[in-house]
Formats: sequence, structure tokens, C-alpha cells
Amino acid sequence: MIALIQRVTEAKVVVDGNTIGAIEQGLMALIGVEKDDDQATANKLLKKLLGYRVFSDEDDKMNLSLEAVSGGLLLVPQFTLAANTKSGMRPSFSSAAPPAKGQELFDYLVTKAKSAYSIVETGEFGADMKVHLINDGPVTFNLQV
Repeated sequence: MIALIQRVTEAKVVVDGNTIGAIEQGLMALIGVEKDDDQATANKLLKKLLGYRVFSDEDDKMNLSLEAVSGGLLLVPQFTLAANTKSGMRPSFSSAAPPAKGQELFDYLVTKAKSAYSIVETGEFGADMKVHLINDGPVTFNLQV
């Protein structure tokens, strides 16, 4: 699984003009699912999302995790993260999980996140989403497990 995480001061997902998920300070994570991913992969990614130290401590060093700052976690499915862009002028999605598996693992990740952490919001798998965010820093990392 791939997560493109961004430290945000706020973020929201809008579908058909309605906000379906929103957080204040925290992490927005775009989630891509690859063919070989499974529940164990999702569990590893969740542990990394909750514990990855990207928030500043009192010395302005990135030493604090999402859990340490009690920030929100916005999980947004994005299959295009699994694209192969190494050659040509058009992305290949041969490494991406089929839609049914992608949704199953995204839903699993969301369920586990909501049981492990109190501030979890989501986008909608397969929807035409409008994602709004204010990237804090900017701070962006590509996490792969």
C-alpha cells in the first residue's frame, strides 16, 4: 500500500457539493492499493500513519506523531498512486489492485483506523471527489509498506 501523506492545518473532501469528511490539524493521507497488498499490509500502514513523526516539538523538530498531537486523520482513496510512470507519456495501472480488492482493503484500513484512533474521516471510494487542504509547511511524504 502507498500513502501520500500531507501535514495539514485543515482538509476536507467534497462529493456532489457535500462535505463528506473534514479535519483540522492532522494528516491527510491519499491511499493507493497495489495488487499484492493484503490486510497485514494495511495494518503496517496504519501503524506508520499513526506513529510517523512529522509534527514539530517545542524545539521545532519533527519529533511528534499524529497521536502525540491529537490531530485528525483524513483517509482518501486514490488508485492513481499505484501507477507506473517510469516509461512513456501515459501512466500504466498494471500494479494497481482491481477495484473490488482496492475497496475491500481501503474499507479495512478505515475500519481498523476508526477502532484504533478517535479522529478519523474519509473520502469515498470510486467517487469524483474534490479535495481541499492547507498543507502545513509544506510537509509531504510518500509512505510505502
